[in-house]
Amino acid sequence: MKATFAITALVVLALGWTSEAVQVEENGLSFSMEAVKRLQEMSESNGMTGQQNPRLKANTMSLCADPMLPQEFLPLCRQRGASASLVRLSAVPLDICEICAFAACTGC
Repeated sequence: MKATFAITALVVLALGWTSEAVQVEENGLSFSMEAVKRLQEMSESNGMTGQQNPRLKANTMSLCADPMLPQEFLPLCRQRGASASLVRLSAVPLDICEICAFAACTGC
């Protein structure tokens, strides 16, 4: 019984460690999966739903100025082409990323 509990605890810990290790790469930078999830939530509430939006650049710049944006995105916000990169990150299918079946995801 104790051995079963110990094995179960180790498996749960290992799964936790691997989910934190998944990185999403964009434009030469790596971001944690949790940060990308937060970016996606913020993008949805900010109206960044598609690339055809004429206010896309204004929306992404306001997103970069938002204090709730994870700090690891700040270097990306300072780069040229940040709007397109943020849109691509907002569209990353994280359910596929969790099993590392998406090219931008690494660290599985």
